Amino acid sequence: MKRHSIVAAVLAALGILAAAPVAQAQQKFITIGTGGVTGVYYAAGGAICRLVNKDRARHGIRCSVESTGGSVFNINTIKAGELDMGVAQSDVHYNAARGLAVFQKDGAFKELRAVFALHPEPVTVVARKEANAKSFADFKGKRFNVGNPGSGTRASLEELIGAMGWKLSDFALASELKADEHGPALCDGKIDGFFYLVGHPSANIQDPTTVCGAKLVPVTGAAVDRLVKEKPYYAKATIPGGLYPGNPQPTETYGVLATFVSSSKVPADTIYAVVKAVFDNFDEFKKLHPALAALNPKNMIADGLSAPLHDGAARYYREKGWMK
Repeated sequence: MKRHSIVAAVLAALGILAAAPVAQAQQKFITIGTGGVTGVYYAAGGAICRLVNKDRARHGIRCSVESTGGSVFNINTIKAGELDMGVAQSDVHYNAARGLAVFQKDGAFKELRAVFALHPEPVTVVARKEANAKSFADFKGKRFNVGNPGSGTRASLEELIGAMGWKLSDFALASELKADEHGPALCDGKIDGFFYLVGHPSANIQDPTTVCGAKLVPVTGAAVDRLVKEKPYYAKATIPGGLYPGNPQPTETYGVLATFVSSSKVPADTIYAVVKAVFDNFDEFKKLHPALAALNPKNMIADGLSAPLHDGAARYYREKGWMK
């Protein structure tokens, strides 16, 4: 009897062990592409994953965040099936859906799907105090960081200088540093200024304004007016005064929205679970980063979304009565 009990216990243990890989296989892993680790994209992606993972026992999804080169990289990597979701500027989102600008060669990404919009991202130009720059035009002939290839920042910079009739060669140096690198380079005197699209407040702006007295520079004029008029994804924007040390004045500029995107190849149930995690815990989500504090669901499901809504997102929004 004792022997049978031992055998039964062993068999039961083996059964448990055999079942373990099955349970593990049922867990789904998803990855969100973001941006540099000190940027708002990375923080927003982390906030989304935190809420998804909080309820993973119910839906079986484990979410992780990947630091990437930014908007263009995220969309191309989603297209390749190597990321499930990602954050992208609304202009990059628009161009990818239509096969324009940097996506012209490969054509429209027809499987691109919108999930929701996030925070506003004003064009933010920061100068060394010693550069005495009063406008973006003052950087002609100076050392300027134009953003890394694959970032939405770089795509927007090229659109702006194109509207101004400039080329990258009009800068004495057009450096391609990532967002995590441009602040230290500015304070070290390696560049005179940088161009960055970001939600505010941002550590990438806080650091150089605190460490070396960097100044925010307005981005206005005829070229900006033309871009805002012609491009549906741009709007005039103001960075409030007093957000950063030594910058008490409001800074007039223009900008885009950050948007959260995926592919039609990602299952609807997966996207539904992600969207539900965010909006069922919306007050908590808004507290996870200052740039998210003013978000409103009504705007998030409409503004800046150029690709069709993902079926999983649309299902949740219909359940909430937010759309028909």
